[in-house]
Amino acid sequence: MKTVLEVIQATTAYFAKCGIESPRLNIEHLLAHALGKKRMELYMEFDRALPEPLLETLRAQVKRRAQGEPLQHLLGTVEFCGRTFLSDRRALIPRPETEQLCELLLAGPAPQRVIDVGTGSGVIALTLAAAWPDAEVHAVDVSPEALALARENATRLALTGRVHFHESELLRAVEGPFELLVANLPYIAEVEMPALARELAHDPALALVGGASGTELIERLIAETPRILRGTLALEIGDGQSAALTSVLRAANFGDIREVPDYQRRPRFLFATYG
Repeated sequence: MKTVLEVIQATTAYFAKCGIESPRLNIEHLLAHALGKKRMELYMEFDRALPEPLLETLRAQVKRRAQGEPLQHLLGTVEFCGRTFLSDRRALIPRPETEQLCELLLAGPAPQRVIDVGTGSGVIALTLAAAWPDAEVHAVDVSPEALALARENATRLALTGRVHFHESELLRAVEGPFELLVANLPYIAEVEMPALARELAHDPALALVGGASGTELIERLIAETPRILRGTLALEIGDGQSAALTSVLRAANFGDIREVPDYQRRPRFLFATYG
């Protein structure tokens, strides 16, 4: 039988050869999950011998991770803004940039009515609902599978009664007014898909591709937003899209337009007001 430390060391080297980012962190998460422990608890059990049935299960997960299946799908969960959300193929895995978007929103005053467009697994809507208990929060997605996952997360976080879910193509099925509209819509151009990291192949294409140039879906949202918004629009966008989308916002009579960089200093968020 192999020990915890031997498995960590051997798999770290294997993951590194396979091009897995943060290889040791990956195997520590997988091993902790298999043992039903917190990752840091492994450091107190380096000499623990692992039984063969557990090693067999772990080998299967290690193989899947080495082939590019996301760690979050193997674990079935993802950490986001201090909470644990269910994560699987039904919706995009939330990225750190989206956590930053929530942090920027939560630094401001709480609105009365909020809508999250393209909610996916529900991380934005549920994070805002948990932080703003007096706000009425709505969440929209065109995918019934993503909405089912978002509802499961609402149940998991005891927020079922706090968020209203709508199956809708953008804003078609919702009525305003809202004081805050936040959206992390698909913003990848079709031609960029083959060059993306292999992990992204496990996310639904519907949650990734924003059109031929990547901005078409966001532009459609901007065109629809004046019907329901009387307040702030907050967008997460892709690299190189800020100037074009700022022009679209100006042409649609949005004001107070400002660009905010992400932690890597890339233009990542656009804020604007309407009404």
